[in-house]
Parts: sequence; structure tokens; C-alpha cells
Amino acid sequence: MIRVAAVDLGTNSTRLLVADVEVPEGGGAADARVVTVERLMRITRLGEGVDANRRLAPAAIERVAVVLREYREVIERLGATAVRATATSAARDAQNRDEFVAAVRDALGVAPDIIPGEEEAALSFLGATAGLDAPAPFLVVDIGGGSTEFVVGTTEPEGLVSIDVGCVRNTETYLHSDPPTPDELSDAVVAMRDHLIDVARVVPGVREAATLVGLAGTVAAVAAVEQGLPAYDRDRIHGHRITKRAAEAVFRDLATESLADRRLEPGLEPERAEVIVGGCIVLVSVLRTFGYDEVLVSESDILDGIVRSLAAG
Repeated sequence: MIRVAAVDLGTNSTRLLVADVEVPEGGGAADARVVTVERLMRITRLGEGVDANRRLAPAAIERVAVVLREYREVIERLGATAVRATATSAARDAQNRDEFVAAVRDALGVAPDIIPGEEEAALSFLGATAGLDAPAPFLVVDIGGGSTEFVVGTTEPEGLVSIDVGCVRNTETYLHSDPPTPDELSDAVVAMRDHLIDVARVVPGVREAATLVGLAGTVAAVAAVEQGLPAYDRDRIHGHRITKRAAEAVFRDLATESLADRRLEPGLEPERAEVIVGGCIVLVSVLRTFGYDEVLVSESDILDGIVRSLAAG
């Protein structure tokens, strides 16, 4: 068993997983036994303004660097022997990504891999489905800040695509009022539906999976709000099933509240209140367009896929 660390430099959040991982002889990453040592998340909004400016803001880079210096101390204290950091949509889209890479290397001690959407999707699928107690095939949907990944498969990806839509990008593109106007919401929903028609064309199996699995902060937040959790509780969120009716109800309630009221919503992190409606649009549109009655929430995601792949070599 080896101790490894994974860092996910997302558009909306910066996350760390330190885990002990053991791969059985002759097995692969999906067969690994993973024991979580530490899991941390900070909302850093790296992608703020990237869609409009195509540049990462100095303040956003510094927010991430502050968190990474904290994570570096955790990684060193816990004695991880291998570390991988991955950057996704915001870094892919930024013209000044080299500045970001240098700042990450300085703060974390490891340069980030700016991975394509397809690799992001495959790692998310690996993390979400290994050991999942639900019928296959799976449709794994990872709703990020700047992109959303769709992966269909049973034991490994059989079809996948990444699209440039996420909770931050939706918010900055369409949702300018507080609360959003009906026209803003309608425009965002129509655009999302058009994206999903393209997804179904590229990955036909998105409509036929036995289990829809939802990953990342938006899905976890909807699960927490639906249950009215006073604080984050992984045991109450991981494995929770959000029905289509419940997702629609949470979306409707959050979309009609002011930002100030959303920040007080039980189960919703105040830092996520600004972008949660944009994320709900993605989730609800997937349920509507692809015809699913519920989504299974998984708190195992790209971080879990990275630690498994690190241990498997």
C-alpha cells in the first residue's frame, strides 16, 4: 500500500485527496483498495471572468496559490510519496496559463497537468464507478465550473465527451440579475438543451444507461439542500438519490431567491450560492433531456480516479 495525493484545480474549487492505495497483484486501477486519509475542498473561483477575457485573473491565481500552500503542508505532514495535480477547464481556456502553471509549481512544489476534457472524463468515470453498488451501464455526469463531462460505460469508458458548459460559465454568460429573470433562465435552459442534443449525437448511449451518476459540487449541493443538512455530511450525500421532482423543486426555489437569501439556504455553502443556479440548470436539463427519473450522487470523482491511477502506475 502506498500513500498518494491528488489535487484538482477546478474552475470553481481547489480540492485535495490524500489516500492509501493498494493495487492487488495482476489488478488495475479499478481494482485498487482506497482508504481516504484526508479530503479537503476550498472554493477559489479560478475561472472567474475567463469565459469573457480568456485570461486567469491575478487575484484568482493568488486565491488558488494560498490554498495550495496549505495543501502542500498537509501533503508533506501526511507523507504522500506521489503527488499529481490536474487543471481543467479554466486553465485550458486561459491565454496566460503559463503564469498559472508557474504559480502552482511554486506553491505546491509540483507542476499541474492541464488535461484535456476527455482525460478528465475518463478519470472521473474511474473514480465514480469503481466499487459502485448500482446497475450498469452508467452515465457519469461531472458538472464543473467551466465544463461538464459525460461518460458512458460499464467497467471502463465506452463513449465520452466534454462540453464547455458549467455552473460558473452559465452564470457569467446568462444569469446577470439578482435573482435571475425568467428570460435569463429560459435562455440558459434553451442553450443547455442544444448542447445536450449534441452530446447525444456524439455519445448515443447517454439515454440508455441503467444508472445516472452525478458528480461534483452542484450535485452534492442539491442533495444537501434537498435534505436540509445543517453542515456538509459526506455519509448523507454520497449514495443519495435525487429524484427529478426534487431536483426541479430545488432549482425552482434557488432560482427565485436573491443571492443574499441563497447564502442562508440550509445545506448550501455560502461561497457556492452565486453559481448554484447555473449548475442546477445543467443537472435539471440532463434529467429532462435524457429522460432519467433520478440521479445517484457520488462523492468519489476525478480525485479518486487520480489516486487510483497513481497507484496503478
